[in-house]
Amino acid sequence: MRNLVMGCAVAALVALSARSEARPPEVKLLESRASLGLKSQIGVASWYGAEFQGLPMASGQPFNMNDMTCAHRKLPLGTRIIVTNLLNSKSLILQVTDRGPVAPGRMLDVSMAAAKRLGFLGQGLTPVRIQVLSYPHDYLVSQANSTLSLPNSN
Repeated sequence: MRNLVMGCAVAALVALSARSEARPPEVKLLESRASLGLKSQIGVASWYGAEFQGLPMASGQPFNMNDMTCAHRKLPLGTRIIVTNLLNSKSLILQVTDRGPVAPGRMLDVSMAAAKRLGFLGQGLTPVRIQVLSYPHDYLVSQANSTLSLPNSN
């Protein structure tokens, strides 16, 4: 009886370990291609803070000026980017959680805390380079699904 219980326990462990949450190869391939899609982009960044504190962002979450977040017009919400201040070479990893900036000629709005760490809180504007670090998983899956063609059922 003891051998039967041990055998069942081992079988259960093997079965559970076989259930992997790993991404399918198509998504991994697309992720590596997607991360190369926007090698870098240079433009002007501004910041936003207290006047927007607590207001809902495009992501649905309330804005927190102390978080390491930013607004971009086109990058998918949830994308993580490296932002580098081109005047002082300070860099940060930020997450796109909102849409904007609304002011023409600007590429990125960063939270007040991000502007402080990037060293342009007093200036209000600075030239930056952004590089995509990672896209959100649901975006990668949707891109993979749109590129995969299903066989004809005729």
